[in-house]
Amino acid sequence: MHKRIALLTWLSLLCSGCAVVTVADAAVSVVATTVKVGATVVETAVDVTAAGVKAVVGSDDGDEKE
Repeated sequence: MHKRIALLTWLSLLCSGCAVVTVADAAVSVVATTVKVGATVVETAVDVTAAGVKAVVGSDDGDEKE
């Protein structure tokens, strides 16, 4: 009887450990996705700003011929 209680206790501890790992993995996935989306938004904003600056300022690279 004591072996059965010990076995059930041990198994329940292992299962709850798995649940903690699963929840932690899900939390890390959510944070990683949030960071990835944020980086994409910043990258897009930088590209749009650079294109706007190039359009307003213009480029003299093609105009100069020697």
